[in-house]
Amino acid sequence: MSLSTLDPRTALVVIDLQQGIVAMPTQPHSGADVVARAAELAAAFRARDLPVALVRVSFAADFADAVPGRTERQARGLAFPEGWDVVVDELSGHAGDIRVTKHNWSAFHGTDLDVQLRRRGVTQIVLAGIATSIGVESTARDGYAHGYHVTLATDAMADGDGEAHRNSVERIFPRLGESGSTAEVLELLAKTHG
Repeated sequence: MSLSTLDPRTALVVIDLQQGIVAMPTQPHSGADVVARAAELAAAFRARDLPVALVRVSFAADFADAVPGRTERQARGLAFPEGWDVVVDELSGHAGDIRVTKHNWSAFHGTDLDVQLRRRGVTQIVLAGIATSIGVESTARDGYAHGYHVTLATDAMADGDGEAHRNSVERIFPRLGESGSTAEVLELLAKTHG
């Protein structure tokens, strides 16, 4: 893991840190730890007037807006508790943040995230969130395909499956960008953005 630089217009993109997802058991970091690190990153980005995008996943009650493909593990028919899709308090409440609601794994697919970032001149994204192997990895893949420099704060993400997290961090992320810890991202941010 090594970080080389952060572009002048780098954005933090936080994936699915919402009430219902943060409450689930995760590995190798707890939801609370991921939220704390993401909140630290968000505060540092906001202090430098760099964009912060808060992404949440949500569906209509009848799942009419969910991906229709057949899979072995269908989400259809699940009942989500009220407020499960509300972004956690530690990250919400900042008027300048970009807010994105997705209905797919990737924060780019079917949303205006790319337009919002490009209009702000963003060329690099730093990713954090839950789940590493699903929403974070899918967003990293699409970010890379869209031509962004991708940085992954690997201790500001977790997964329901520890092996899936390790696979993403060790095998997939090195092909999509640069990985480092929250502390390393913050240190680099301080060096490159005063």
